[in-house]
Amino acid sequence: MNKSIRNILTDLEHVHENLLSLSDDIWLSIDHNDQEALNEGVAFKKRYNEKMIAFGKLASAISSLVQEYTNIQIEEHQVEPWTSPRESRDRFIKDMDKIQPHSLDESFTYKRPYGFVLEDQGYKEIVTWRRVYELFLKQLAAKSPDTFTALCENPDYHSNRGNPTFSQDPLKLRSAMPVTDGIHAESNLSANSIRDLMKRLLETFGIPETEVKIYLREDRDAEE
Repeated sequence: MNKSIRNILTDLEHVHENLLSLSDDIWLSIDHNDQEALNEGVAFKKRYNEKMIAFGKLASAISSLVQEYTNIQIEEHQVEPWTSPRESRDRFIKDMDKIQPHSLDESFTYKRPYGFVLEDQGYKEIVTWRRVYELFLKQLAAKSPDTFTALCENPDYHSNRGNPTFSQDPLKLRSAMPVTDGIHAESNLSANSIRDLMKRLLETFGIPETEVKIYLREDRDAEE
């Protein structure tokens, strides 16, 4: 029963992520030089986004309720980070070397994460892009707390309408994900939106994109 519950919770998160990716796909398919098509697309996007915000909140509430009652988490295995000592790092690399690494220049629409490496730390046994983003942010926050805190006021992380990507007030975000004590991140994001934010954050923190490798579940499953 535990496995079934965990699979359902994971499927719920995957449906949410796929719906966000579908929105990206539809928007990119619109001929932006066709004014009529563009107007129809903007109207669709507005309605779709409103429904997605409502669905995201409901899905999150259901997931949290089930996890609290059953004490079953979405991640079946504890995420395995490595730093020093070298033996732990080498063991991780040996395991992940069987899987093709991907860069942040690729599209991750409708794809599933398995793990990632950022600088001198790696993670595996991940099942959602939200979890990838959460761990990525936590590592940046640990690396440079002051820079991370400053993201809340950084204009590069506010939309044209002034909506923040990071905030100390979770009510200012559509779907607030706690990262550190007092700082939340917007998590109502598609896989490619997360990718784009990761690239922007690397630039902000002065980290080369080559310091990030993404591992996909379909590549890992193909090796088994």
